[in-house]
Amino acid sequence: MRNFIFFMMLLLTTTLSFATENLMSDTPSKVKLTTSLGEIIIQLNPEKAPISSVNFLTYVNEGFYNGTIFHRIIPGFMAQGGGFDTEFNQKTVHDPIKNEANNGLTNKRGTLAMARTNVPDSATAQFFINYKDNDSLNHTSPTASGWGYAVFGEVIEGMDVVDAMAKQATGNRGGHQDVPKVDIIVEKAEVLK
Repeated sequence: MRNFIFFMMLLLTTTLSFATENLMSDTPSKVKLTTSLGEIIIQLNPEKAPISSVNFLTYVNEGFYNGTIFHRIIPGFMAQGGGFDTEFNQKTVHDPIKNEANNGLTNKRGTLAMARTNVPDSATAQFFINYKDNDSLNHTSPTASGWGYAVFGEVIEGMDVVDAMAKQATGNRGGHQDVPKVDIIVEKAEVLK
């Protein structure tokens, strides 16, 4: 009887681990941004940043990012996009998500993180790509000043395109600073199968 119970527990554990593995492998985790300067391929990290990854994929699948611009570019710091169209109108977004900055991922060069306000759990659609290792943006404590910015992916192809963005002249527009004078447009965002 003991052997039978052991066998059944082993069978159940094996079945559950295969089910989890299949679920993880079926989750789309690469996104291509076709921009006016070229293509950027992003590898998401749904294992460590499940909420942010699903949030980003929701906006991608809805076509939300198509026609948006990178509206804030600071060379040596980051390039931010995902919130404004080419007329500089802010797009309507879903409810804010929980901040996952305590997931162990760091704001190193080439990573994507969720942009937010001073409120830790305020991220919606806007994201940024780090130009350098931005340790000051990492999670240090569960306080308003220590939460940091949640990394959820990384550029695996097209970092040269991101670097080219930093070479564009910027100025002020719509009450914002560091806005490229010539729009850098996300023409299409799509999930890669």
